[in-house]
Amino acid sequence: MFNESIHNSVKKQCGLEADYEYFDPEIIGHINSILMVLNQIGVGPEEGFVVEDDSETWGDFLGDRATTQKLTAVKTYVGLRVRLIFDPPGSSALIESMKRQADELEWRLNVQAETK
Repeated sequence: MFNESIHNSVKKQCGLEADYEYFDPEIIGHINSILMVLNQIGVGPEEGFVVEDDSETWGDFLGDRATTQKLTAVKTYVGLRVRLIFDPPGSSALIESMKRQADELEWRLNVQAETK
């Protein structure tokens, strides 16, 4: 779980196979934007983190402070945010639901970061 590629797991959440590389630059750019947001709320390395390919893992991003619970929340958050940017659903109700989920996860991760 911690050794899972950030890039590949987000691609999977967006409905793309790991070996389908056409959208890789776009997906990586979106991932890095979302990781910057997480950095600003205190999640991840203090100096920031950049995904360049499929070699960076969730454990690399979360470091020694990683827990399964936090990892699950971060993976879900990044996947939701990237999907909303890259391939939003056609239903406005589903978009709103995904935004609410992402907003709540962001808030909870922020609270957790502030209490550490």
